[in-house]
Amino acid sequence: MSCPQARWLLVCLAAFVCVAAAADPKPRARDLGIPFDGTPGALDSITDVAGVEVGFTTLISGGPTTAQAGPQVRTGVTAILPRGRLGTEPVFAGFFSQNGNGEMTGTHWIRESGFLDGPIMITNTHSVGVVRDAVIAWQLKHGLVPKTSSVGDSWWSMPVVGETYDGPPLNDVNGFHVRPEHAFAALDGAAGGAVPEGNVGGGTGMHCYQFKGGTGSASRRLDTAAGTYTIGVLVQCNCGLRAQLAVRGVPVGREIPLEAPRHAGGGASSAAVEMGSIIIVVATDAPLLPGQLERLARRATMGLARTGSSSGNYSGDLFLAFSTANPDATHKPVATLAMFSNDLISPLFEAAAQATEEAILNALVSAETMIGADGSKSEALPHERLRAVMKKYNRLLDTAATGQPARH
Repeated sequence: MSCPQARWLLVCLAAFVCVAAAADPKPRARDLGIPFDGTPGALDSITDVAGVEVGFTTLISGGPTTAQAGPQVRTGVTAILPRGRLGTEPVFAGFFSQNGNGEMTGTHWIRESGFLDGPIMITNTHSVGVVRDAVIAWQLKHGLVPKTSSVGDSWWSMPVVGETYDGPPLNDVNGFHVRPEHAFAALDGAAGGAVPEGNVGGGTGMHCYQFKGGTGSASRRLDTAAGTYTIGVLVQCNCGLRAQLAVRGVPVGREIPLEAPRHAGGGASSAAVEMGSIIIVVATDAPLLPGQLERLARRATMGLARTGSSSGNYSGDLFLAFSTANPDATHKPVATLAMFSNDLISPLFEAAAQATEEAILNALVSAETMIGADGSKSEALPHERLRAVMKKYNRLLDTAATGQPARH
C-alpha cells in the first residue's frame, strides 16, 4: 500500500466514530445572511423544547476504491428522545404521510392510541429492521417498559424508525453496516444543547436538491394568549431536484445549476426524476392532543414546499409531531388533560412551517462535500455563490447589522 493510500485509510478508519449531540462549529443559514420569519429559540434547534435530547452515530469508512480500503460506508443513526434518556412517560403524537414511498415503523399504534412510547430513530432505508430491534434490546437493558403496550408482567414494543435512502456511490447500503451497537450509541449519547447538522447520524450519506444534504434543525418561540411555547424541528433531508431549490423565494437551484453528469444524488443525467425522501420530526411543549398534533405534522409540508419540493412519486415524505405536555396522561383511569384551543392554534402551524423551512436550509448549509466510490462527489451548496444569488435578488441580510447569531 502506498503512503497516500495508507494515510487515506487511516483517516477513514478514524472517522468511523459515534457522535453525540454537541456544539457544532459549522455555519448555519442565518450565519450567511439568509432571512427568516419568526423568532427562534435560544439554540434554534429541536432541543429548545425542554427535555428533548438528540444523539447520533456517524459511520464513515472506506477509501477511494473498494480494492484499497473496503466498502464505502457513509451512513449512521439519529435518535430523538422526547423526554430524554431518563424519561419514561409516553407523549401524545400525530403522524402524517405526505408521500408514502418510504417507511416509518410504529405509526399504526400512534394513529390508533395517540401516543408515542419511546424514542424516534432515523437511519438508512435498509437498516430500519436492525435499528428497530436494537431499540427493543436497549429498552430491555434499561428496564424501559412501554406504558401503552403492557399488561401485568408482559410488554411489547413497537419502535418508531424512519428512513431515507443513501445508496451508492456514497454508501454501500446493501452492506448492512449499521449494527445494534450503533443504535445503542446514538441512544446512550443523546443530550440536549446544540444539535450537530449536515453529514451526521442518519443524514451522513444523504443528498438534498442534488447538493449534499443530511441533518438539520431549527425552532420557533412564540407568545400566545395561552402562554409562551416552543416549536422545534429536526429533518433528515434527502429530497428534491436542483432546479426546484428555492431559498426564501429565490430560485437558487436554477441560479446554481448542475454543471455536468454525476452519480451522487442523481446528477444532471437524472435531473428529471426525484429519487429521495425526507423525514421531519416536529416537537412542541404546547399542550396539543393527538388530532391537533397530526394537524401540526401536516404543516411541515408547508415548510418543505417553501424550499421547492413537490414531493415526487419516489419520495418518502413522512412527518411526526409530538408534545411534551400532559406528562401524566397514562397514570389514571380518567386523566385530566390540558388542551390548546383550536381558536389559537394557527400561530403554531405557522411556526412549524417556518422551522421546517429553516431546518432544511440548515441541513444544506452545514453539509460538506462528500467523496464516494471511485471519486464520485456529492457537492455541498457553495456558500459564497449562495450569498451572491441572494444578494442579486436583494434577499441577503447584513448579519453584522441584524445581530442574529446562528447559535448562542
